[in-house]
Amino acid sequence: MNRVGVIMTNETTIDTEKWIIPLYKIYTDQEDLNLVTKIISRGNRWAIGPEIEEFEEELKNYVGVDYCLTLNSGTSALHASLIANSIGNGNEVIIPSFTFISTANSVINSGAKPVFSDIEEETLGLDPIHISEKINSKTKAIMPVDYAGQSCKIFEIIEIAKQNKIKVIEDAAEALGSKIKGRNVGSISDSAIFSFCGNKVITTGEGGAVVTNDKEIFEKIKLIRSHGRQDSINYFENPEQSKYIGTGHNWRMSSITAALGIAQISKLDKIINKRRDNANKIISKLTKFPEIITPKSITNSTHIFQMFTVRLSNKETRDNLHEFLKKKKIFSKVYFEPVHKMSFYSKKEIELPHTEKISEQVLTLPVYPNMTNEEIDYLTSSISEFFEGKK
Repeated sequence: MNRVGVIMTNETTIDTEKWIIPLYKIYTDQEDLNLVTKIISRGNRWAIGPEIEEFEEELKNYVGVDYCLTLNSGTSALHASLIANSIGNGNEVIIPSFTFISTANSVINSGAKPVFSDIEEETLGLDPIHISEKINSKTKAIMPVDYAGQSCKIFEIIEIAKQNKIKVIEDAAEALGSKIKGRNVGSISDSAIFSFCGNKVITTGEGGAVVTNDKEIFEKIKLIRSHGRQDSINYFENPEQSKYIGTGHNWRMSSITAALGIAQISKLDKIINKRRDNANKIISKLTKFPEIITPKSITNSTHIFQMFTVRLSNKETRDNLHEFLKKKKIFSKVYFEPVHKMSFYSKKEIELPHTEKISEQVLTLPVYPNMTNEEIDYLTSSISEFFEGKK
């Protein structure tokens, strides 16, 4: 059970020290423990060990790209991708506002300006129809997001980018294992990033990766993630001075983290199948409620249900259900509040009607690979109790 303290609501104080159903549980087995223990036990090479390249090779082969680099987070992967593409001061990057804040932060931290564009209601990703309206001479990239494990309309977005000779850096943090038109998400855009933080389909606690077919971008990010250092020998095993040919950051993934990634990716398809099975069980039990729109795969795609996000008929119903589930000790959460409405990014002149409507409807419910039938029944019967109480 998760220890999360106390939640204050308008009506009461809820003791949530023990959630009956958490939002997610990490899928793990003995292999995870064995590989991490192996690294710890050898007493060295906890950083820049061989596991990093092995994990990168596994990821590269799974996605179907030429190059992969691991980093310490998905946010670092986004930031590094922007730097490697020489995107900075005076440049603009088109992004959705319906996303985790790191999408926007990575643009700001690179020195560029995030330009928010509206989403469409089928994938909850950037709407290709509106992207062209945002492009000008300062636009250097489009950064689409694959929401909750469903590919955005990436082929249409790439076509717009090609026509305007700008890059597509895909924020696929939530979508490792997703497919669209027979292609793995991450293999279609100029480059894409994945996240391995705690709630993702496979996790290393924290961590991220960039995948690309562009060797120049690969070589640049290799330098960026490690202080601009060019080494042919492990830095910690090299008695000679290193060669630094640029600036960079300490954004490397550790060997311990990579070992966990190797163990996790070996189970990726199994984990996805379990998530999809459980998601479909929940969907089958919620279809009787006209007030709920359940998630589904678009045509010729595979949804991995990294999150199980439903849409309610209006904000009041969404908020009331959210409070009701907290009282039932079921963890739900709003993913996402629009970034352009947050205090730092607040831009009242921006009109994103679909983003604002959808963000007032969405509620992410628990789903995870080892979710039991009893947990599914408790979740869905609680939702049923909520709607029965409204009648």
